[in-house]
Amino acid sequence: MLSWALTFFIIAIVAAVFGFGGIAAGAAGIAKILFFIFIVLFLLAMVARALRGRPPV
Repeated sequence: MLSWALTFFIIAIVAAVFGFGGIAAGAAGIAKILFFIFIVLFLLAMVARALRGRPPV
């Protein structure tokens, strides 16, 4: 699950570079959405890991 979150984060960064650079106007909105998806997935991964008895690193 953490690998999916990392994948979304990388896609969001690439979309942000294109969107904020003026190359594609719609990519900035997509980057913001993907960034928040990454945050949610990251938090879910941390909670799932903590519930399994492993402390978060």
